[in-house]
Amino acid sequence: MIRTALIVALAAAALPASASAAEPARPEAAAPAAKPKYSTAETDIGTLLDDPAAKAIIDKYIPGMTSNEQIEMARSMTLKAVQTYAPDDVTDERLAQIDADLAKLK
Repeated sequence: MIRTALIVALAAAALPASASAAEPARPEAAAPAAKPKYSTAETDIGTLLDDPAAKAIIDKYIPGMTSNEQIEMARSMTLKAVQTYAPDDVTDERLAQIDADLAKLK
């Protein structure tokens, strides 16, 4: 019994001060996820076209859209809204891919 108590006491003394502190370690609070700069549901196409990096992302997933002569008429719309008029080109999958890439922009 004394031997066990002695081993426990020696082990506790060998621990760093923070490990033997009475207060348990608190997990770090997770930083809130930063809202993306742009999104296909909230950002108008005009804003995306005016940012070369965002425009390149659209070109990557929907080739030809930004060079279409009618794109200027859609500047005030979102890509999500345009999906109604071009569902074969502006698919949910492509919008998700665009959103993922747009989220990487700072």
